[in-house]
Amino acid sequence: MAIVLESIGVVRGGRAEAVDDGWGAVEADIVLDPARLSPEATLGLQSYSHVVVVFHMHKVEEAAVERGARHPRERADWPRLGILAQPARLRPNRIGVTPVALVAVDGLTLRVRGLDAVDGTPVLDVKPWITGFAPRGVVREPAWTRELMRDYW
Repeated sequence: MAIVLESIGVVRGGRAEAVDDGWGAVEADIVLDPARLSPEATLGLQSYSHVVVVFHMHKVEEAAVERGARHPRERADWPRLGILAQPARLRPNRIGVTPVALVAVDGLTLRVRGLDAVDGTPVLDVKPWITGFAPRGVVREPAWTRELMRDYW
């Protein structure tokens, strides 16, 4: 089934190229498209400290997309895992979903911190982070993910 999405905005600033670590201090603007959203679309958003940004990792070439299994970050000392069992950017639909700090709202421009998307990235959606949607119960994850995430932010 084909699904067609249009971006609602674009990332401006931050990094020009994706790297594996150090995203926590990176600030960027999400410039929302006035042809898709009215200025009222952000009304009330400034009352949240964080938002979830859904974006398309447009710089990942289709030929690079993983459809099976690989070692995360190509590290042989980490287990070989299916692409759906790791947070790699080589995902089949190249979709990124990241909760970020909302620094400022200025009309249709959102200033965010900690967005692991590069300048020019199409933004598909922005939602407020509501703690009631956080996982309930005990969260389980493999030990290697702590090393993966140690310097990510």
